[in-house]
Amino acid sequence: MFRLIPRQEKFFDHFKEAAQNALGGAQALKEMFDHYRDPQESWKRIVDFEHEGDKITHRIMRMLNQTFITPIDREDIHALTTALDNVMDAIEAAASRMVLYKIEGVTPEAKKLCAIIVTSAEQMVKAVSHMPKLEDVEEHCIEINRLENAADEIYREATAALFDGERPPLDVIKWKEIYEILETATDRCEDVANIVESIALKNA
Repeated sequence: MFRLIPRQEKFFDHFKEAAQNALGGAQALKEMFDHYRDPQESWKRIVDFEHEGDKITHRIMRMLNQTFITPIDREDIHALTTALDNVMDAIEAAASRMVLYKIEGVTPEAKKLCAIIVTSAEQMVKAVSHMPKLEDVEEHCIEINRLENAADEIYREATAALFDGERPPLDVIKWKEIYEILETATDRCEDVANIVESIALKNA
């Protein structure tokens, strides 16, 4: 028998849980880059956040399949769940490259991008936390968009700097990909912001 009136607030609780988990992963990534002593261990810690994010995603999808009436459109629930999971995936991908490519030291530009990822994730948590009433999400979404633009600028400057001087070609290839992944993490935060803003407008 369908539960016609499910505990709809649970969807929003899980969205917030996913956002907070991504923030934890972002903070672990920043710590990894700021104090680059044991990247293998730091990566393992971030993988734990990634696995927890997968569990949250599965819980939301299972609930979506079991719920007859949803608080917002089913397509929006699916899109937001996927977008939140993508943020954590990008964070884990950045950490993994540092280990797999045996990176020995961290650049200042990479640290700046990590700081922006953390700030973006903080704003993402705030935006998602306002979702039950869909109030006051706009300012957080605008800030995430601004941060993504700032990350774009750092990424462009960092990539250009790779081709200045006499850096070994293999290092250029490695760091170009790492910068791309770090910048992608801010893009994924912006995806979340865009979806939250769209949901707010549709349900205002």
